[in-house]
This record gives sequence, C-alpha cells and structure tokens, in this order.
Amino acid sequence: MTTVVWLRRDLRRADNPALHAAAARGPVLPVFILDRADDHGVRAPGGAGRWWLHHSLRALGKDLGGLLLLRGDPARLLPDLAARAGAGAVHWNRLYEPGTIARDQAVKAALAGAGIAARSFNGALLHEPWEVATGGGGPYKVFTPFWKAALKRPVAEPLPAPILDLAPLPEPGEDLDDWGLLPRDPDWAAGWGDLWRPGEAGAAARLDDFLDGGAAGYGAGRDRPDQDHVSRLSAHLHWGEVSPRQVWTRARFLADAAPARRGDMDKFLAEVGWREFAHHLLYHFPDLPAENWRRAFDAYPWREDGIAGDLRAWRRGRTGYPLVDAGMRELWATGYMHNRVRMVAASFLVKHLRIHWRHGESWFWDTLVDADLANNAAGWQWVAGSGADAAPYFRIFNPIAQGCRYDPRGAYVRRWCPELAALPDDAVHAPFAAPPAVLAAAGVALGETYPHPIVGHEAARAAALAGYAAVKAAG
Repeated sequence: MTTVVWLRRDLRRADNPALHAAAARGPVLPVFILDRADDHGVRAPGGAGRWWLHHSLRALGKDLGGLLLLRGDPARLLPDLAARAGAGAVHWNRLYEPGTIARDQAVKAALAGAGIAARSFNGALLHEPWEVATGGGGPYKVFTPFWKAALKRPVAEPLPAPILDLAPLPEPGEDLDDWGLLPRDPDWAAGWGDLWRPGEAGAAARLDDFLDGGAAGYGAGRDRPDQDHVSRLSAHLHWGEVSPRQVWTRARFLADAAPARRGDMDKFLAEVGWREFAHHLLYHFPDLPAENWRRAFDAYPWREDGIAGDLRAWRRGRTGYPLVDAGMRELWATGYMHNRVRMVAASFLVKHLRIHWRHGESWFWDTLVDADLANNAAGWQWVAGSGADAAPYFRIFNPIAQGCRYDPRGAYVRRWCPELAALPDDAVHAPFAAPPAVLAAAGVALGETYPHPIVGHEAARAAALAGYAAVKAAG
C-alpha cells in the first residue's frame, strides 16, 4: 500500500527511517510542504536558510526521481493528499522545536480523524531528547554529564538508502521556482554556489573531505580561523542531508582504524554532542529562543535606546575591532562564520555593546546557512551567560587578545578586512593602537578606510560587569 513520506529537515535517502519504513511497505509518495509559519508557531527559515533549502530540494527531487511540492497547512494538506493517493499511512521523521511539535500533533490528530495511520521516527539525533536523563529522570542542564551519559548509550547503525517504488503523483504540485526562496534585487548570495553544495551528495563529499584532511589536527586547530580544521557540516546536518548517525559511524571507524586520530575524533564528536545537548535543552525548555534560561538575567540592564547605530556597525563588520569585523564580513559574504569567531562576535554584541542577545540571535538566524533554532538559541544564551552551562558572566572575550591567540599572523583578518592587509602582524588586531607612521605606511586612515573602535574595551568590560551586579542581586 502507498505511504506518503512527509519530508522536512531530512532531505536525504540514506539513513532516513521514515523513508526506509515506507519503502518496505510498498509504493512511496514523497512530499515537501512549505507551510505557513503562523499556523503553528514554526519559525520560517531566514534568508540564507531559504537559499540552502531551494538548492537542497532541487537536489533531492533528482535523487528521489520525483518530489511533490505543496504549500499550506500540513494538517489540512496531508489527510487530503493521502486520501487522493490511496495511501494508508503517512510517515515522517521527528523534529523537536516547540512549533514543530505543535504542528505534528495537529497533523496526527487530523490523520487519525481521517482514518489514516501516522508514524514518526528519529532521523535527526543520535538519541531522543527524553532518552538521555539524569538519575532522577529529569533533563541535564550541564553538557559534560549529559555527554558522558549519552556516550554510554548505543548508537544505531545507519540505514542504507532504500530502493524506491514511487507512487504516481495525484497532482502536479507546485514549482520550486515559484516559492521565491532565492534572493533577488539584489542577489546577495551570488557566488555561494561556488562555496556550498547543498544536497545529500554534497554532504557526503564534505564529510569525506573533512575526514580525509581537516580532521587531522582538529582538536588543536578547530579554534584557528586562519586554518582549515573545521568540518563545515553544520548546514548539511541542519537540513538532514547527512544524519548524525552517519557522521558518528564514519568518525568512530576512523578513530578505530587510526588510533593516532582518536583524540581529534573524540573532540569532533563532542561537538556533535553539543548539537545533541542544544536539542535536549530546547525540547525540555521550549522558551529557550525567547526567554532567558536563567531568569535572574531578566534583571540585566540591556541598552534599549540609541542602539541602532551600534547594531548596524556590528552587522556590517564596522566595529573597529578587526577579528569581530572579519567574522561579520565572512558571515555576510558566505552565510557562515568560524565557530571561534562566532563566540567572539557574539560576546562583543552582548558584553561590549550590552545589546540583548535576541538581536544577535535574530541576525544569525537570517544570515547563517546553518541557522538552527536549538543551536542558535543555546549558543547565544551560552555567550550571554543566561543559558544552561553558560560561560561565566565575568568571561568577557577581549577581541584583541582573541585575535592574537587564534589568528596570530592575521591571515583571517587580512582576508576579510583587506584594508588592513598591509599592517604588520603586531598591529593587525589593534590598528587603533598602532603608531601613526605604521598606519600611514600601511595605507590605513582610521575613521576613513577603517573605523575607530565604537567602544573602548576596558570601559565596555567595566560597564558589563556593573550590569551583572544586577543579575547577581536578582538571584
């Protein structure tokens, strides 16, 4: 009997439990629905995410040999589609954001009312958010004990790509190009096709490239934005073009086959563990994207008035702090920012400028190709100090020191801030402290070719610590 497979952020054939189970039943009708975010409170993808989704859906349609595209409320469309296709069941892989949970519950209720079976599967995480629990049965709030507990649980082997018998489409569906997912006037993603390869094949190639190259030295090199020791798998994982079980299996195999690489692989898999932890937190604390996890931070005196100029400078990479500016420009140019620099840029916004983390979370949501609600919210709250297992409130990244430590020759800054390229290494991370003769020799005119700092580091640090006194007083 025909099974409708509702694809969402599992845009792959291999290790797709919903697709695999459907193929075992008989003909399969794969469908992707562009739903209206306001129907169930699901946050729509940002601009960079929409660009990725367009290309990933194009690739998936070719890989499957056919993909029905619909637009509207899944709770209305899926029962109707199943009835017209003569399908006895609808399958999907679970998602864990509060809006998607509410939507899926509505879909299940609608299918049950129509007499159609609904089955959901885990295709997005190594372990379900409720499976890793404390001794008392509650959620973990600190990463290290969470990951230790998760490591004790077996990880299922990835499923092979099934042989599909595609059911005939009961309708032609919509045209992907009519969805307007790609930017126009201007096309700010021009050139991204040379940087990224959305789709299952692109994810497999990226994983291969990383394990064959950048993974060597990952443990020590992952914090160096001037080096290529990061996986760049995050967008592929978000859209489900590769599963965490596939990543886990490949990385563990490499560690077993080459014991010298075990330390790098353990560190890499711990980063996969942070993704698991973020989803664990979001599932158990659904207010995470909107409210301070530590409610004492409601007392923090965020700047509310007169922030537009500083926020604009931060977004455009014009803060006067080269490492921050390089990261924000990399983000705008590529839809991606190195993780170490993300932490520094985020810390600068919330601690140097004392602008609420929600402003930064919103910008990252719109501009990152790997924007993920759980990772984004957990990461911003971690930096702000308001989240679970967060950085201590008194940890205020010094962007100059961070640049000198993790980009010691200034290669990363010179790439993204070319107006500073001629500065010597000892001046590239703090041009405002360089002698006038050094600036002149490098063709740098502060306030003209490169901005003065929009805030002084020591004054900003003092103001941030003063603000945290209110948090301490609140509890």
